[in-house]
Amino acid sequence: MAGPNDLEEMQREDVGGFRDLLRRYRTPLVAIATVTLFCLVGYAIMQLTDEVRYDDVVEALAEMSLSSILLAMFFTALSFLALVFYDINAIDYIGKRLPFPYVALTAFSAYAVGNTAGFGALSGGAIRYRAYTRLGLSPEDIGRVIAFVTLSFGLGLAAVAAISLLVIAGEIAPLISFSSFWLRVIAGTILAILGILVVLGRDGRIIEIGPATLRLPDSRTWSRQFLVTAFDIAASASVLYVLLPQTAIGWPVFLAVYAIAIGLGVLSHVPAGLGVFETVIIASLGSAVNIDAVLGSLVLYRLIYHVLPLLIAILAVSATELRRFVDHPTASSLRRIGGRLMPQLLSALALLLGGMLIFSSVTPTPDQNLELLSDYLPLPIVEGAHFLSSLFGLALVVAARGLGQRLDGAWWVAVLSALAALTLSLLKAVALVEAALLAFLIFGLFVSRRLFTRHASLLNQAMTASWLMAISVIVVGAVVILLFVYREVEYSNELWWQFEFAAEAPRGLRALLGITIISLAISIFSLLRPATFKPEPADEDAVRRAVDIVDKQDSADANLVRMGDKSIMFSEKGDAFIMYGRQGRSWIALFDPIGDHHAVQELVWRFVEAARAAGCRAVFYQISPSLLSHCADAGLRAFKLGELAVADLRTFEMKGGKWANLRQTASRAQREGLSFEVILAEGVTSIFDDLSAVSSAWLEDHNTREKGFSLGAFKPDYVMSQPVGVLRKDGRIVAFANILVTETKFEATIDLMRFSPDAPKGAMDFLFVQIMEHLKAEGYKYFNLGMAPLSGMSKRETAPVWDRIGRNVFEHGERFYNFKGLRAFKSKFLPHWQPRYLAVSGAGNPMIALMDVTFLIGGGLKGVVRK
Repeated sequence: MAGPNDLEEMQREDVGGFRDLLRRYRTPLVAIATVTLFCLVGYAIMQLTDEVRYDDVVEALAEMSLSSILLAMFFTALSFLALVFYDINAIDYIGKRLPFPYVALTAFSAYAVGNTAGFGALSGGAIRYRAYTRLGLSPEDIGRVIAFVTLSFGLGLAAVAAISLLVIAGEIAPLISFSSFWLRVIAGTILAILGILVVLGRDGRIIEIGPATLRLPDSRTWSRQFLVTAFDIAASASVLYVLLPQTAIGWPVFLAVYAIAIGLGVLSHVPAGLGVFETVIIASLGSAVNIDAVLGSLVLYRLIYHVLPLLIAILAVSATELRRFVDHPTASSLRRIGGRLMPQLLSALALLLGGMLIFSSVTPTPDQNLELLSDYLPLPIVEGAHFLSSLFGLALVVAARGLGQRLDGAWWVAVLSALAALTLSLLKAVALVEAALLAFLIFGLFVSRRLFTRHASLLNQAMTASWLMAISVIVVGAVVILLFVYREVEYSNELWWQFEFAAEAPRGLRALLGITIISLAISIFSLLRPATFKPEPADEDAVRRAVDIVDKQDSADANLVRMGDKSIMFSEKGDAFIMYGRQGRSWIALFDPIGDHHAVQELVWRFVEAARAAGCRAVFYQISPSLLSHCADAGLRAFKLGELAVADLRTFEMKGGKWANLRQTASRAQREGLSFEVILAEGVTSIFDDLSAVSSAWLEDHNTREKGFSLGAFKPDYVMSQPVGVLRKDGRIVAFANILVTETKFEATIDLMRFSPDAPKGAMDFLFVQIMEHLKAEGYKYFNLGMAPLSGMSKRETAPVWDRIGRNVFEHGERFYNFKGLRAFKSKFLPHWQPRYLAVSGAGNPMIALMDVTFLIGGGLKGVVRK
């Protein structure tokens, strides 16, 4: 019988297991919750608009004055001007300077995509990573920019809404059937909390709230950003306000309602707050304004504030593409940034137009257009065009994900679908606006054709939970629109078989059925992914092919592929590869892709997609800054690991005061009878037993065992594949290091460094110096001394949490690892320090990924515990 302690332990295990389950399936659970919420929102809209008819909404749209539309465009321009200053203030906050045109184009594009799509796969943050890495910002800096923008908008929105509520609670209370007293209490509480944050952060202070660490902006930054946010919200609220009919509701009251609606839309996680924002506006204004007029205004608001900026952003980037032969440096730089932005912009537009085609398939065609079609086209053509255009809309939604990933297959699907949909839009309803927007998408696709160079099948790209959520939201939205438009039509089975020009409801039902069936098929195909499998280490033939590539490139570290303990993924042409291993749920690639640089982008994407298909996270370990832009394209987040020490052999000389200590060490070693020799690979066999004795003694003395993955192990084939530098004393080998080289002689490095317990003090320093002098004499340019973990982490208070943790571990973690000592040892050789990064796919936890790397190097948990 279990005792109380046993029961408590079982409860803790159950809770822990439940938390692990939630953590593991967080993304699909959030997606399911979002779709469920959207269904509830759809139901609420149907109830709120119970007495509204579709014809009334169309009539309200037709009565909209040109002056109101122009005013709405003017306020949209003001709002996006304010949004640009979010990024400018953020970049100034982190102490950087970037040219205004570059920041303006990036920020405008980021908000155009973020406002329209609104979910992670097409977020504005991804666009900033793509553009700002091109402009020289580090991943840490970009992360701080995104955090600043997100936090400042959230706090500014809360402040604007609270101030509005506090001032005009008496006017808002009747609109939402809530007590004005409690509205003022809520507003006052929010303002008090914000005031405390401002006081605490007046000098840029760092505060800790539970596990989260937050560096608050100083008073000057906070004040400036609050003004920008307030101006932005006021301008964007005015866009919708001028589109509404004249009412007794004043602009201050409306501003408060608008701020609340925007906030709830953001919190809902529904793409672009679709439906949630409209529900709040309708519920708040329905008693004071005709709901049909409100619906018409909301449709125009979405078009002007969401669609129009996206079209302008694509047009601006297209202009940089069309002027790609201009020699002016600014034009050239803008074109390069535009190349980073265009795939995401076109992806968002394809998603938007796909949704438009689906929604238009469940709405009636204007009577005059139907009469025109009936005079020239037979009914089967119109019926077929109506049904097929909705399916091509779904094809555009599916292609949108591939466009964001630069797939050439997605480009072809998008072009062909848009061309077909353009033709069908004219045949089904003479929909000129729809056709014009599709023509604009085709124009953007053709202008940017050179950017879609990834040869990959669109059918092999399993849709992620976020994209399945987006498709589900679109399908549910189509259902809500169909029920709203044809709410007076009594449903019967005969509707499915009615084929007449005037039979709009049956036509919409059939289109919706087709969309639903194909969407379910896509979802099932994506969810039935291949089972997780463990990649096998490469066979001898694959290792031999990889070694041939290694010999012809510059990275000496790439020789670790000779260990044969890693899997290898080759490029399509076989001229480059990624070496990787698997630990837990992480696929871990070691270093940058090796080989032809033209294959790098393809390999990064293939690796990420293969890891995802296996149900794992993709991790890149010890990558250089040059790979960060490709990782950002593939949706990976980068975290600094440390710094790589690289000595310039061309300027290496043991002269001058800087080298005095090493000269003394070398002289002492020679006096103690140490001699140095380099044994070429073909001669290592004759001394292998002596090297083995030194290695075994070193392992025993250090109470450790062989490592793997990013470190070599003492294996015969590996040790005998490259030259070895040895130190002898009285003719006996007392220390050695294997030297990793390539045929280009650009760089060399060492891996295994082992010495006998009785080797003279300073033997390793002497060995390093002798190897460097030998390599210089052989014509090598650089000597790679390896990475110093956690070295070079930022000391600034504005640094990300990852950097601050890393810096503290570096400063105070000597009992676990000799961080400072390792950097100090390598600093003796006066190297240049180059940053190295860890990149993790999606929202993966970098600590879990780094733990998996540690286990992979150490041979599992047991190996790490036993050193």
